[in-house]
Amino acid sequence: MRCLWGCSEDHIVEPHCLSAGHPYTANILHLTAACRIIGASMTDREILKIENLTKKFGPLTAVDHISFSVGSGEIIGLLGPNGAGKTTTINMVLGILEPTEGIIEILGHNVRQSGPELRKNMNFAAVYAHVPANLTVRQNLWVFGYLYETKNLRKRIAFLLEEFDLQDFADTKAGLLSSGELSRLNLAKAVINEPCLLLLDEPTASLDPSIAQIVREKIKNYVKRTGAGIVWTSHNMNEIEAVCDRVLFLSHGRVLLSGNPAALPSEHGKKDLEELFIAVAREPLVLKG
Repeated sequence: MRCLWGCSEDHIVEPHCLSAGHPYTANILHLTAACRIIGASMTDREILKIENLTKKFGPLTAVDHISFSVGSGEIIGLLGPNGAGKTTTINMVLGILEPTEGIIEILGHNVRQSGPELRKNMNFAAVYAHVPANLTVRQNLWVFGYLYETKNLRKRIAFLLEEFDLQDFADTKAGLLSSGELSRLNLAKAVINEPCLLLLDEPTASLDPSIAQIVREKIKNYVKRTGAGIVWTSHNMNEIEAVCDRVLFLSHGRVLLSGNPAALPSEHGKKDLEELFIAVAREPLVLKG
């Protein structure tokens, strides 16, 4: 089968292959090496491409012909008030919801035609997406590792327990963890398969500032190490400014504004991203005009 990265070789290069010793990459280079195979730079490689994506529930249009892309090593903020269409968009990318119209491509392949294979290259985390409470931290990682057919799973779990400071809780049931510990477990689960596309729906909601900062740094380090692309939703505008390379504001299912989070507010006469967010929520038509 042709390599998902466009290589002419007859193999599948998946994120778990992109590690030290693999013949098509070396150590920390991961996706950079994969891009060299096809003669492209990191920034040229699209991890996710969405065109005219639409979702209707009867007469209600939850997502209305939105288009955007996520490049390798890029963190995109998907912003907007409750009901703007953020979670619906993520659920369509995950395959939980079927789009009414539009195209979703991952690594240049249409998910309608190659969905199961492509979705091995993505993962998801959210505070509302609970892991089994009666399983220990280690057991949860084993279960999700098996689901994603993760190679060298024992070694991968040992790495994640250390990476997310979970060694002391490895044999503790998830239902007994604090919110911060549970968030670290959710994030460890989300990268168990070393996804090249990571979807994060308010990953730090309800966390105290110290734990939230740790989680943000873990995610940013993962992107630097692997070159993965991330779609990140949050209502914390300080967080978005700290982690996102680009943001898209959704209102009533449509992309209203997009651009650099540091520059967008001044471009629209607002002092910061939070003031712009409030304006989008209250006066979307004025901003669009």
